[in-house]
Amino acid sequence: MPRVHGPVGGDHGDGRGARGGSSVSPEPAGGAVVLRRASAADASAAAEVWLRSFAAALPTVVRPRTDDEVRAFFRHVVLERHEAWVAEEAGGAVAGLMVLDGEELSQLYLAPERRGRGLGDRFVALAKERVPGGLCLWTFQVNGPARRFYERHGFSAVEWTDGARNEEREPDVRYVWRP
Repeated sequence: MPRVHGPVGGDHGDGRGARGGSSVSPEPAGGAVVLRRASAADASAAAEVWLRSFAAALPTVVRPRTDDEVRAFFRHVVLERHEAWVAEEAGGAVAGLMVLDGEELSQLYLAPERRGRGLGDRFVALAKERVPGGLCLWTFQVNGPARRFYERHGFSAVEWTDGARNEEREPDVRYVWRP
């Protein structure tokens, strides 16, 4: 699973230590969702958000991995090798996730019921704070809502491909944000 394209759009994701520790970001206006660094204990919940979000936002895109393979990828790759963040609701449920890999915003996924409530905006603001020199990301061309979301946040499309380099073989587009 080398490149995963995040479906934000309704809202749409490296523990190397280079960027510091866990910070907590409360939801504006006293809401009950905080953004915090993900831990190994979040792997299952983060994978479930990914699976649900992908299915809801990208119903025409064929996933090359089974649900169990996605779960293992989160457990053994995403949370062990990357700077991963989750949005945690008051009761402890994970409502979204964001993954940074250097300057790449590699994943940004929200539980379908959390879309359109500003959570994706908060994740993008956090990504820009964590990587102030600029970000890049990939999303599928078919994902119009995600493309509009990123464009609204100042990202510009810089490369369009036929999808030959991603596992899904789905045409994609690379976006870049520079301050």
